[in-house]
Amino acid sequence: MIQVYTGNGKGKSTAAFGLALRASGAGLNVYIAQFVKGRCCSEVKALKKIKNIKLEQFGRSCFVGKAPNKIDIQLALKGFKKVTEVIFKEKFSLVILDEINVAVKLKLVPVASLLKLIESMPKSVELVLTGRCAHPKVLEASDLVSEVRDLKHYYRQGTKARRGIEF
Repeated sequence: MIQVYTGNGKGKSTAAFGLALRASGAGLNVYIAQFVKGRCCSEVKALKKIKNIKLEQFGRSCFVGKAPNKIDIQLALKGFKKVTEVIFKEKFSLVILDEINVAVKLKLVPVASLLKLIESMPKSVELVLTGRCAHPKVLEASDLVSEVRDLKHYYRQGTKARRGIEF
């Protein structure tokens, strides 16, 4: 099955990591690849403590802006190649591509490559794709699509990102 968590609201990665925790608790092996992220934040620290969850980051220490540079493309393509290898070894029951939709939107990973991966997924692997701006063809090719909407956010009242809640 292919799941997509997209939309402009907060909680897409959080939902995927919750699923990873559930799968881990059921004894499944989980692989998480984070695209366009490279800094060590609280969820990275926590997930590294769980033996059947493996997390790797394929981004710089800052989130990619609107104009990615060559290193952003190289890191994303390296990550996508690694993910493809991981999936077809079938060692992990759940594979999460965190922020892959953003990587596609920024043209760090070609949408055609992601669609080819989706079409050739082994039945034994559940794939979760997160990030805002999911490509319409990715939505069409998926089995489950959840849209997280931003109805109200405390950032607009001036609240800054808080450790343990936003990072």
